[in-house]
Amino acid sequence: MIDLAPYRAALSGHKLLEPLGTVTRAVGLAVEVAGVSASIGELCAIRPRGGGEELLAEVVGFHDDTLLLMPLGDLRGIEPGSHVRRAPHPQLVPVGPGLLGRVVDALGNPMDGKGPLTDVRYVPMRTAPPAALERPTIHEHLTTGVRTIDGVLTCGVGQRVGIFAGSGVGKSTLMGMIARGASTECNVIGLVGERGREVQDFIEKQLGEEGMRRSVLVVATSDQPALLRLKAAWMATAIAEEFREAGSHVLLLLDSVTRVAMAQREIGLAVGEPPALRGYTPSVFALLPRLLERSGMSAKGAVTAFYTVLVEGDDMNEPVADTVRGVLDGHIVLARALAAENIYPAIDISHSISRVMTDVTTPAHQSAAARLRDALATYERHHDLIAIGAYVHGSSPSIDAALALHPKIMAFRRQNQAQLEPFDRSVKALDEATW
Repeated sequence: MIDLAPYRAALSGHKLLEPLGTVTRAVGLAVEVAGVSASIGELCAIRPRGGGEELLAEVVGFHDDTLLLMPLGDLRGIEPGSHVRRAPHPQLVPVGPGLLGRVVDALGNPMDGKGPLTDVRYVPMRTAPPAALERPTIHEHLTTGVRTIDGVLTCGVGQRVGIFAGSGVGKSTLMGMIARGASTECNVIGLVGERGREVQDFIEKQLGEEGMRRSVLVVATSDQPALLRLKAAWMATAIAEEFREAGSHVLLLLDSVTRVAMAQREIGLAVGEPPALRGYTPSVFALLPRLLERSGMSAKGAVTAFYTVLVEGDDMNEPVADTVRGVLDGHIVLARALAAENIYPAIDISHSISRVMTDVTTPAHQSAAARLRDALATYERHHDLIAIGAYVHGSSPSIDAALALHPKIMAFRRQNQAQLEPFDRSVKALDEATW
């Protein structure tokens, strides 16, 4: 008698039949598929009927027995009846020291021409943030190299800060300064929805060779599908988390949260979600806290995060800006009027705040920052009178003091992007500018 046990064992780990579904409908960004079962978040592969490379798509919803898929590429070539199968592998993120100095896309594939990734391992893209009571308190200041931030808006290790700016006000330049000057061990930079030209510019002009050596870039340009732009944000966050859990202090820069929200809005509208505030769907406002809460302190390390928010029409109270400001531990506002006056970085001190500054600075430092804020607020409040020459010197001691300090405060605020200041020198310059 023939012993069939070895053959049964060999076949036990293999699928002899692969269930296939078919494309029944494609409207806008969504593809409807019948005949195959998959859960939300899983990947499926769509085979064009005329042959060619399979197109990956993610399950983003379902209706009865029909799956709603969002493609990770161009739908050209897909037609009714195209076969669909479940992809064999879950979505994983490459992490590890082999990523430093590399540029990857939203699926973790290298795009810098330096060959395949080495010295990496793979982890799930989405995990839970540290529990609230397991987060250590923030007690150590972060050096950014930017005088105005270190002096007046001092940030802490493990803090999450928003950089709010309209287009063309200098947020990419400020991000580059922080990436080069931050007192962190490595940087993870997510460029979401950027123009293709700006990616290389950011690497060469803002990061430079030294900054790139200790950085990981995750890139999804504006021409890529919404799902890839969204995944780039999750991937950058997951990479930063893994460096943190290895005991490192990581700087996470994500540019921009607004484009992440726009990508989620595209996905939500495509699957039939109703618009809510200014066209943004409810899922956008559920997504933002889940994404932003994953950075910060943990028992093993810290992710200090700066998230840029591209405010529409310079409206600081538009829905995404308002939601992000309520979640984060501070906000830095860049003002177009300051940029027009050649004040760079164009940080509007009066409308910016760091919620942990009092926990990471000395009383003398806090006093100097308060003096600068008072002098600046007094000058701005009476600027019209001063500008037209209607103010008479000696009428108000506070206005006289503000006028005397104004040139020194303006010199303190202006900083060349190549000129990064040590923390103690920034504090000393702040003190000198307020006496």
